[in-house]
Amino acid sequence: MSSGIPAGDRARRRATTAIKDALRALSIQLSLLNHRVGAQLELKDADFDCLDLVSRHGPLSPTALARRSGLHPATMTGILDRLERGGWVARDRDPADRRAVVIRALQDRAPEIFQLFSGMNGKMDELCSGYDEAQLELLADFLRRAAEAGRDATEDLR
Repeated sequence: MSSGIPAGDRARRRATTAIKDALRALSIQLSLLNHRVGAQLELKDADFDCLDLVSRHGPLSPTALARRSGLHPATMTGILDRLERGGWVARDRDPADRRAVVIRALQDRAPEIFQLFSGMNGKMDELCSGYDEAQLELLADFLRRAAEAGRDATEDLR
């Protein structure tokens, strides 16, 4: 029985759906991993997310961090207070505007994070070893573009 949709189109839709399903499953697993790592470090999920953002994109102003994290600026104050008390971040004067503050990640505790992610990093190295360089470049491009699509979709919901 034919649905009226060409077989090639059906196969493409199935493959696209499989990719979306796999990305959702990955999102859940990474969220669970981050939650467990954060719990080991005694960090709330939002605190750990903000620390990651500062580590990857910092130094950032509190306003820029709030924008990137999707959190209200007032919420950011409490998060930054906890991260600073825990020795994860420092608030510094912005060299471009001495009245402003920038948040930077402190490197003293980074080995704790690396150790907790070592299992996942090892599994990812093992997984990637099964792909050639061109395939890895394709996968990296796809994942970057998927992350960008997610950022765009998040912005559209503002």
